[in-house]
Amino acid sequence: MKYRKLKSVALVALSMTLFANSAQAETLRVGMECTYAPFNYRTADGELTGYDVDVAKGVSSLIGAEVEFVCQKYDGMIPALLANKFDLIVASMSITEKRRKKIDFSSPYRISVGRLVGKKNGNFNLFNADGSVNVDGFDGVKVGLERASTYENWFVAKVPDANILRYDNNEAMYLDLQNGRTDVIMTNPMKAFLKFLSKEDGAGYEFVSPAINETEYFGVGVGIGLRKGNDELLGRINTALKQLTNDGSLEKYALKIFPFAIHPDKWVDLNY
Repeated sequence: MKYRKLKSVALVALSMTLFANSAQAETLRVGMECTYAPFNYRTADGELTGYDVDVAKGVSSLIGAEVEFVCQKYDGMIPALLANKFDLIVASMSITEKRRKKIDFSSPYRISVGRLVGKKNGNFNLFNADGSVNVDGFDGVKVGLERASTYENWFVAKVPDANILRYDNNEAMYLDLQNGRTDVIMTNPMKAFLKFLSKEDGAGYEFVSPAINETEYFGVGVGIGLRKGNDELLGRINTALKQLTNDGSLEKYALKIFPFAIHPDKWVDLNY
């Protein structure tokens, strides 16, 4: 009787151990460049950090999975995912229809937007109180845009009579803004902050427009990529991202780097 009791206890203990190991077994391998600051990169002591890293860790924690990062060159990111080298892409990858033919994406955790930069106290009146374009406010204003960019496409559609100066690269555009050859420029606000507004040269400048996030021109945003056919995992990821959006975590991740949030104001369902 005593032997049977001990055997029964041992079996229960073994079952509990197997269950615990099973519950802890899920590990999500996450592909990213590991060199794309400030979104995913290594610090001087080798620690992987950045907005994408925080998102990956936040999602994994909420769905009860461990996370293992795999560094991968960006141009091989989707082929590596399809070859099962990792399970997810969290690498600031924009959601496009071309990519969606190959892989699935979560709802966006980062927005793709444009914003205007100009001199502080420039008395610009380029947008109305409701955020709509004040076309008349662009009269006499020289606008710098990168050639063949989404920002140029937006301006041509929204302010067709604007005085546009086109540039082959951002460096020349910023230089002309500083020397007065152009009055305002339109670009990605995250890049504008990192490359210019947060530097000494940008001290006399500021954003002179709201964030413009019209998906027709700038796309849906950046999402987590995964192989097709993983609908259950995709659903868990989207639920986690929705929570990270609503509880302020995505904003907290962004404020480590930028003085503004970089995720959609409202939850976006891609309706797969």
